[in-house]
Amino acid sequence: MQKKTDMELKIDSEDLEHMLLKIEDSFDIRFETNELAHVRTYGEFCDAIKDKISLDHSEDCTTQQAFNKLREAITKSTETEKKEITPTTELAEIFPRKTRKNQIKTLEMNLGFKLSILRPPHFVTGFLVILLLASFITLFIEWQYGLIGLGLAIGGFWISNKLGNELNVKSVRELSEKMTRENYMKSRRNSKTINKNELDKILENWFVDFLGIRKSELTREAHLF
Repeated sequence: MQKKTDMELKIDSEDLEHMLLKIEDSFDIRFETNELAHVRTYGEFCDAIKDKISLDHSEDCTTQQAFNKLREAITKSTETEKKEITPTTELAEIFPRKTRKNQIKTLEMNLGFKLSILRPPHFVTGFLVILLLASFITLFIEWQYGLIGLGLAIGGFWISNKLGNELNVKSVRELSEKMTRENYMKSRRNSKTINKNELDKILENWFVDFLGIRKSELTREAHLF
């Protein structure tokens, strides 16, 4: 049996690179080509991120600051009063389906960054996934029909993502946490400081939410590949 210290997370390198780009955007940092070539374990990856952030430490809570910024932006973007917005407030109550896309677009303008909280219905995504897989199989039988199917599936994904009106987070608290993870520096009141005590938890959330890794697997010694 493989020892815990020798655990391999078996992360796809492209998925890790995609996640790294998002982490760089969130913390406003950039790694040079091959700068992380030596990184092999989860612990080394987290240390490299934290070492790259050269900002003064501050004990203030970023999620609380994200909530405050979000509440201010919501009051400017909708007719909702500030006192009505709490961490448990459902986003569907603030953004009714009929005006949701325009209100969230205005909210993003007031915040100064994208939230990416709208998606197409699950049944649409499921249908397009089935169409995509069927098209791949058809390529080996009738390649012309396979190509047509691929085109329809890819076009369908693009259109459905543009027109999607379903919320992928439920509450103001969940959105505040998403802002903290994906737009950390822009969520802080003072973007020249950072709460170093939050970094381990935020990086853990990236691996869990973006890559689908279980928390129990995220030991410092766990190998990424």
